[in-house]
Amino acid sequence: MMGNAQPLVDALREPETVLSLDGAGWTQLISIARAESLMGSLAHRLTDIAVPEQVKLVLKDAIQTTDLARLQALWEADCARRALKPLNCKTVLMKGTAYVAANCNAGVGRSIGDLDIMVARDQLSAVEGALLETGWEWVKPDPYDDQYYRDHMHELPPLIHRERDRMIDVHHTTLPLTAGPTPDAQAMLDAAVKLDSGLYVMAPADMLLHSVAHLFADGDLAGGLRNLWDIDRLVRQFAEADEEFWTILGARARLHQLEPHLSRGLRLAARLYGTPVYKYRAGQTKFTDYLYIRRLLARDGWGRETRKFTRQAFYIRSHWLRMPPLMLARHLWIKWRKG
Repeated sequence: MMGNAQPLVDALREPETVLSLDGAGWTQLISIARAESLMGSLAHRLTDIAVPEQVKLVLKDAIQTTDLARLQALWEADCARRALKPLNCKTVLMKGTAYVAANCNAGVGRSIGDLDIMVARDQLSAVEGALLETGWEWVKPDPYDDQYYRDHMHELPPLIHRERDRMIDVHHTTLPLTAGPTPDAQAMLDAAVKLDSGLYVMAPADMLLHSVAHLFADGDLAGGLRNLWDIDRLVRQFAEADEEFWTILGARARLHQLEPHLSRGLRLAARLYGTPVYKYRAGQTKFTDYLYIRRLLARDGWGRETRKFTRQAFYIRSHWLRMPPLMLARHLWIKWRKG
């Protein structure tokens, strides 16, 4: 049985590696890909590879599933656009929906969950009201959770549409207000690129940096292989399209206080996916990089999570990054008392 998720990484990086798989190997690879929400990405990578007939059917189904998810994501984005149109506010798509809306390579086969958008902080109240009037409602009605989001987080409490059962996360910046780095949200909004739909996506460097921040400065690396794959796809596309990309990326990383996180993200992407980052000084591999890799690859051949201690350590780290010690202790105490 596969000891970790490395075979999935290998298949995404060099699709020809799957040619040596037997039946059990294919079952395990597919199980890991599904667990990491990378099944659609893997299917697209293997389009030109001769695979067993049964596997071909599985890959075809994965492509059809992600194609449908793409259409649903774009439809949901348009629903949000129509709901917010009277406000005449700049609405910036984020994460997976942004990738597909902007036809980024990172959107090919990508699984997409909630709709994530960013608006100016001084427009949050109006945006919230417009969404509530057009069918969205609160997911977390708990008063403490509601106040916690509004006072300390980078987004409103999540909303869900009562008819379509689709969630939307409304951001006003990209990291919690209590986190260490303080990205310049206004600069991101100012540089955003307008699409034909009237919606916006972040400029290339900011889009990549948001992916980096989401993975390394605001989480426990759950789903990290997918997010790192996003980084790989974005780097390859943007660097090829613009010879000034690396210079712009470095300047934006300094502006958003994300230089260390960008360096780590590029090092790990290069290590796992062979991402070409030679034009950015990402630095030499550090010992802690191996801990990140250990966490990222923590799956067995059944797709089950492994390395419990490592996962727990990164879970604790994610909370530590989000808030100061005293605030964290109070928050955990309240959540524990509430059960």
